[in-house]
Amino acid sequence: MRSPRGSSGLPLRFTSISAGLLEPEYEECLCHELTVLGFRFQRQVHLPIHYKGIQLQSADRMDLMVKDAVVVELKTTEAMPPLYSAQLLTYLRSSQKTVGLIINFNVPVLQDGLKRIANSPRLSVSASTTEPREAL
Repeated sequence: MRSPRGSSGLPLRFTSISAGLLEPEYEECLCHELTVLGFRFQRQVHLPIHYKGIQLQSADRMDLMVKDAVVVELKTTEAMPPLYSAQLLTYLRSSQKTVGLIINFNVPVLQDGLKRIANSPRLSVSASTTEPREAL
């Protein structure tokens, strides 16, 4: 039987691993699942900084880029502060991608730890709220 999938197509349950692991361990497991399912992906993708018309190197890295379309950020946290949404939105804009997914593994049911973020030129995510608002 195949794992249930969300709208992103990613597996929603990791029933054979326990809670309490760190992000790198969950990343390794998720990458294994993506490989088994035949998804193309990249790990720890560097994000360049565009500053005054030049491209600079940055220490920022996206956890995963799936099918050269979906930016995936992995978390193992009790709370999901708005900062995580703002971080993913920055990654989407920098990489010129439109869809991102935050996966928080520190939840009893993985589906409850999923948050989809869209990069739309008409919408922005405020640092004080996770609700989209019209850009000025």
